[in-house]
Amino acid sequence: MTTTATPRRSETSAAAAGGLVTFAAVMLFISGVLGIFRGIMGIAEDDVFVTTPNYVFKFDLTSWGWIHLILGAVAVLVSIGLFSAAVWARVVGVGIAALLLVVSFLSIPYSPVWSITLIALYSFVIWALCVVQPDKFTGRAG
Repeated sequence: MTTTATPRRSETSAAAAGGLVTFAAVMLFISGVLGIFRGIMGIAEDDVFVTTPNYVFKFDLTSWGWIHLILGAVAVLVSIGLFSAAVWARVVGVGIAALLLVVSFLSIPYSPVWSITLIALYSFVIWALCVVQPDKFTGRAG
């Protein structure tokens, strides 16, 4: 007679998965707040940004400011949803992190070191939100 064991997820793996999502939520929140500030600086046309006229793609600094401001505000809202373990927030979090990654790539001419740092951060957020299984994310076993 053979018995089949049902795979059981340990409490440790569920806690680790929840910690990974929480860390991704914190990183998304912090980067969203910094994106809001970056957007305000761009809208105010402050002398913080260096403009490079001979770049392949060029956008107006004010429009970059609005893009960063709106995406930063959405990132903050999504991170609040991630703190409450909402599944919609995981899906939207991956999408907003991907958009922010592309925007950071496009804003490399204005702030290269910060943009590359944000690209790495958003890549981690995408990875953290994609690697966690839904049942571990909500803390349920089974």
